Amino acid sequence: MLKCGLLGEQLGHSYSPAIHAMLDDYEYRLYEKTREELPDFLKHGDWQGLNVTIPYKKEVIPFCDELSPASARTGSVNTLVRRPDGSIYGDTTDVYGFEQLVLTSGIAVANQKVLVLGSGGASAAVCDALLTLGACPVVISRSGENNYGNLSRHADAAVVVNATPVGMYPHNGESPLDLSLFPNLKGVLDIVYNPARTALLLQAEAMGLPWANGLYMLVAQAKRSSEQFSGKSIPDSEIGRITDVLSARMENIVLVGMPGCGKRTSATLRGEKTGRKVLDSDVEIIQNRAKDIPQIFAEEGECAFRDYESLALKKLGSLSGIILSTGGGSVLREENYASLHQNGRIFWLTRDLNTLDREGRPLSQNADLSAMFEKREPRYRRFADYSIDNNGSPEETADAILKAAGQSKES
Repeated sequence: MLKCGLLGEQLGHSYSPAIHAMLDDYEYRLYEKTREELPDFLKHGDWQGLNVTIPYKKEVIPFCDELSPASARTGSVNTLVRRPDGSIYGDTTDVYGFEQLVLTSGIAVANQKVLVLGSGGASAAVCDALLTLGACPVVISRSGENNYGNLSRHADAAVVVNATPVGMYPHNGESPLDLSLFPNLKGVLDIVYNPARTALLLQAEAMGLPWANGLYMLVAQAKRSSEQFSGKSIPDSEIGRITDVLSARMENIVLVGMPGCGKRTSATLRGEKTGRKVLDSDVEIIQNRAKDIPQIFAEEGECAFRDYESLALKKLGSLSGIILSTGGGSVLREENYASLHQNGRIFWLTRDLNTLDREGRPLSQNADLSAMFEKREPRYRRFADYSIDNNGSPEETADAILKAAGQSKES
């Protein structure tokens, strides 16, 4: 069996093993190596094929006996193949991957000025692909002729591409620049895929611009490297199929709604149906503060609670593949939308106000629920991707969420 894997310095959680497992049948491991370990591993390690990631896309080049034309042009390698004679061939399948991302995004780049943020190995591959597609790329770096200090000279840019790790988990919420500086924008691409919507993409979405993250690129470049590892051709249709599978696995299911509407029950039942981890923002607050919710309200007030809630949502919303039950007032702060939307699909559970559970709920226990709902209803609509009637059984609600999400009960 072929022995393949991903080579990097600090890999953490990678989706590459899951992708390659769907592409072909070979061993695929994660190889975390220091710079000191790199030479011996490349020369004498027990491997036949490697993908290469940060920070070694340039450092592996001296160990290659032959480079592909794309790697020679870009000065970057993300795929290594050890041939039967022991020689090492280096290629950058990132070029192919980004080409496929652009083509599927629907964002036109031909004859357009495209700002490429970053000057590393990924940027070189992005620029090479853009030139092939007829675009006019301009690299923006921290220093040099075109930098973040003189972006005003590029106000005519039609497309922005983030080819840096800025905004990538766990640094969610960071953005390399403000898109409002570019009034002629027609689209935004970000090679980051975790979170699904970086701060940059959230801004693009808010501005009504077409956008795409880097998941399709990740799968496409893996498909091309897999073909080089095994020598087998893989249909292009596999890129979309695998991207859809991964996207569904990574997406959070987020439940919002009035206090006592059954979010926690629905989340628990759906977790049992799908095997997903179920988390609750109120539970997170209680654990962090070592106080229950009524005690926080009584001792610190609602404003303090909302601060704790926003912090909890920011943390939990940055995770992937979970079911998240939120407090009834989670929609009251606009900042919470980005926290929940970055990785999630948001479901608003509705229920007859007369049947809401008030026990242990400081705001709704003695409140006029009709007045509360009237105030919050526009906020629920603002946050929600779907509205789910929760007046039936918990099982019916869980199935309705599954149907709306377009997923099977095993997803």
